[in-house]
Amino acid sequence: MHTFGSRRDIDGLRALAVIPVVLFHFGISPFSGGFVGVDVFFVISGFLITGILYREISAGRFSFVDFWARRARRILPALSVVLLATLALGWLLLTDKDFSKLGRAVRYQSMFISNMLFMRQDGYFQPASELNPLLHTWSLAVEEQYYVVFPFLIALLMRHLRHWRWILFSVLLVSFALNIFYSAHKSEVAFFSLPTRAWEMLCGAMLAVLPGSKRVRPWQYQALGIAGLITILMAIFTFDRNTPFPGWAATMPVLGAAALIWSGAQGPTWVGQLLGARVLVWIGLLSYSLYLWHWPVYVYANAISSDGIQPLEAAGWILLSLGIAWLSLRFVELPFREKRLIAGQKPMLVAGLLAMGVLGISGSVIRSADGFPQRLTGESQAYAKARLWRAGQLNCMLVTSDKLLDRACLLGEKPGISPSRMVWGDSHAAALMPGLQIAAAQAGEPVWLYSMSACPPIVSEQPRKKCRDFNNRTMDQIRLLHIKDVVLASSWTLYMYVREDGNKNMLLDPKDDRSQAEVRMAAAIRTRVAAIRGAGAEVWLLKEVPQQRKGSVDRLISLSRIGRTSAALGRPLDEHLAHERYVNDLFDSMSEADPGVHIIDPTPMMCGTETCNIEVGGQARYRDDGHLSDTGGARLAPLFEPVLRNRVEN
Repeated sequence: MHTFGSRRDIDGLRALAVIPVVLFHFGISPFSGGFVGVDVFFVISGFLITGILYREISAGRFSFVDFWARRARRILPALSVVLLATLALGWLLLTDKDFSKLGRAVRYQSMFISNMLFMRQDGYFQPASELNPLLHTWSLAVEEQYYVVFPFLIALLMRHLRHWRWILFSVLLVSFALNIFYSAHKSEVAFFSLPTRAWEMLCGAMLAVLPGSKRVRPWQYQALGIAGLITILMAIFTFDRNTPFPGWAATMPVLGAAALIWSGAQGPTWVGQLLGARVLVWIGLLSYSLYLWHWPVYVYANAISSDGIQPLEAAGWILLSLGIAWLSLRFVELPFREKRLIAGQKPMLVAGLLAMGVLGISGSVIRSADGFPQRLTGESQAYAKARLWRAGQLNCMLVTSDKLLDRACLLGEKPGISPSRMVWGDSHAAALMPGLQIAAAQAGEPVWLYSMSACPPIVSEQPRKKCRDFNNRTMDQIRLLHIKDVVLASSWTLYMYVREDGNKNMLLDPKDDRSQAEVRMAAAIRTRVAAIRGAGAEVWLLKEVPQQRKGSVDRLISLSRIGRTSAALGRPLDEHLAHERYVNDLFDSMSEADPGVHIIDPTPMMCGTETCNIEVGGQARYRDDGHLSDTGGARLAPLFEPVLRNRVEN
């Protein structure tokens, strides 16, 4: 099928690839499967690159250096500008932690291996990834790795093997098999790695090297073109973040793109005429720059938005991305591609690699400097410092690596008074330490704090053994120390529901559905409360502190960096109450059934009439999306007055 001339339908197909990606990233809901546009790009790239290689190797004029220089000319100028601009905006807007991460991402992308970095981090579809300005470069890294490996493979096959096309097809099948295997066992490897994605580019490659056929009738390639378009559109509009991908699902956009490319090579088609429309061709010509620029625009726009990007705002940011892409095409891409800048091939290759080297070194410096925290001043610096616990919480909390289980803190110790109050829970209980210290000092009543990270104070076989051992020991201490009041504090829902980022690791049993998880957790809490009551102590159930949305603390700092108010930043109250409804109802029913079970509710202190604010009066109440900061913990001191009064009244 040796048709490699200028094809408007392929330019239009690029538009069909990039438009859904952009709309998906900006949260335009009908395009829930827009991420498949990357797969369409892979097929196009495989077809065009292999066509170049096939022609040059067949003619005996192929040069590795010339090939890589052309790739450098096409890819590296615009990429270099985007990396530089992303670093500049990161310096202005990002926290020290996130700027350090950005430096590392730039370093990896400068070596064309950012996909390997992201493979080890948050998944592509997780909310945490929306804070990564260079996440989208994973696909560039995959293509760049392909450009390094594939020329050697096809040159070797074409020069030394007669049936080399079958060998190439076999490599495609092996890559597809790896894709299916890793999609089932390690989805992040399947998504980000070259071996599991190469089959998509090889589908395009096979189109480029298959012999042409004169037996195809017009109705056949017309029908296949329509089928290809429908298949891609079905993937765009029916897939979503929960679709197992790539796996078998990726065959839809890949085979759809292959069908469109093949049908367009057979003769004029209705779909080809549609894709060849002037506006689609124009967007197709912008597609590389648009893909490069739209994601950093989205990430930084999101960082300076107090309540997320709204639909009308999204339209404005998309138009801005288009404008920047046009400027990038005209003033960066075209001058290099048309050889108005750096005409020679070898100088171009050297210049491109040198630019990547300088950017890589810059990224390494940023990483080694921990994101230059001295950039932050005033309010933003105060918010950044709030991310660190400084009141001794970590000294009072056990973690998984601790070998002994005897770490606990006595707060407000007073000579002559035997402590009979205890707060028991996970890391969210440890976050209460500043408030407990204040309350204990004011009441003159010492309080024990027993806490272990990721360990709810329940009776269950599901938590890891060290957690069960810690809970058993704490229960023994209640009896041994004659504790009279026990406050149970935890991020209760963390162990029942799948997190917003899709993480299931904290669930008591990942096999449970939502209702089963609730029943299991309720039984575990009831059993613990019964055991404490049986030991002669009263129980105080602390309802969950409102959890903030992913990245809220980062957004708090970004807003302060540009002087925007963050007074409205926080989890909506109704959203918090809906998330906590089951636990709150459970606690209320337990309190009604037993006068020795009491409720402590932080929500009135943490939330206004509409919002559970992340900061008050210029002070951050959270150190991350769930844990209270020193300030946040201290502000809850009044919550513990009833617990301490209970002893006095008794």
